[in-house]
Amino acid sequence: MTATLNEICGGSAAIIKGLTLRQLLTASVHGAHEWSAMNGTHVLISLGGYVDVDKYRYVYFVVFLTLYVLILYSNGTIIYLILSHRNLHEPMYIFIAALSLNSLLFSTAIYPKLIADVLSHRQSISHSACMLQLFLFYALGASDFFLLSVMAYDRYVSICKPLHYATTMRPTNVTIFLALAWFLPGCQVAVGSYINGKQKLCRFVSGGIFCNNTVNKLHCVRSETTVIYGVFVFISIVVLPVLFILFTYVKIFLVACCRCGGAWEKAVETCLPHLMVLVCFSCLAAFDVIVEQTGSELPKTVRLIMMLQIVVYHPLFNPIIYGVKMKEIWKHIKKVFRHHIK
Repeated sequence: MTATLNEICGGSAAIIKGLTLRQLLTASVHGAHEWSAMNGTHVLISLGGYVDVDKYRYVYFVVFLTLYVLILYSNGTIIYLILSHRNLHEPMYIFIAALSLNSLLFSTAIYPKLIADVLSHRQSISHSACMLQLFLFYALGASDFFLLSVMAYDRYVSICKPLHYATTMRPTNVTIFLALAWFLPGCQVAVGSYINGKQKLCRFVSGGIFCNNTVNKLHCVRSETTVIYGVFVFISIVVLPVLFILFTYVKIFLVACCRCGGAWEKAVETCLPHLMVLVCFSCLAAFDVIVEQTGSELPKTVRLIMMLQIVVYHPLFNPIIYGVKMKEIWKHIKKVFRHHIK
């Protein structure tokens, strides 16, 4: 019996000696992660999407901080102007203010973590915080599509059925539309995030710089339920709103072409900014899908650039597009600039 034990211990020692220190540490780390995942304790996910973060740490910091400040200032200005001027208390401008508020919330869910990460020597996030960020990212992003749909409907009623506008877009209905634009996508994304969060992790290094669909590649097994529900959510919060918006604007332009008295100019003035935002945001949503599907095949620099576009263009360009293209808002912006210059 003693001889047998000695043989076992000797064999184990020989195996351990044959392993390098690096292999032992790697095995220990993976074992710790496995144990954490099995027992539901604190699991850290490394964010491996940065390029030379140690070398360009302060460049990243300056860029992210500048972008975040610009987003806060530009969207905050739009919201302030709309709320502080009674002639802008119309449904169209209220929806623009809601879109700017959504951009502020969306950016706040992403940028503070990016800024903290580049200043840290380890870019990581807990699994629970990652699921929260994923939920906010997609819930607020989906709300933009719903808000754009409501704005398209507002323009349709205003231009195609002007006699019914006051009844259809009364304050109570506007409030209901705004509530649904946040509530409906939030509920759908919450279910998806819950299902996602229950999946077992076998990998702990994400290819992104924040939590989006790239975390699906960390799962041990890609659940059919997750895939099917993901397709359902994508169709309901992206495809259907986009089709509704395009259908609505086709109707608007057809009606405007058949009318005289400046109907075409009004349609172009109020609808063109919405279409520009829709095209921009639809491209970014496509980027998100492309990164998730082909992220491992893309060069790291290309993947980083695409992920940055997702969180830069929409929240930053929205207030610029609406501020310049909407005459009433631009008029108040010029007054603010003149006041500051004096």
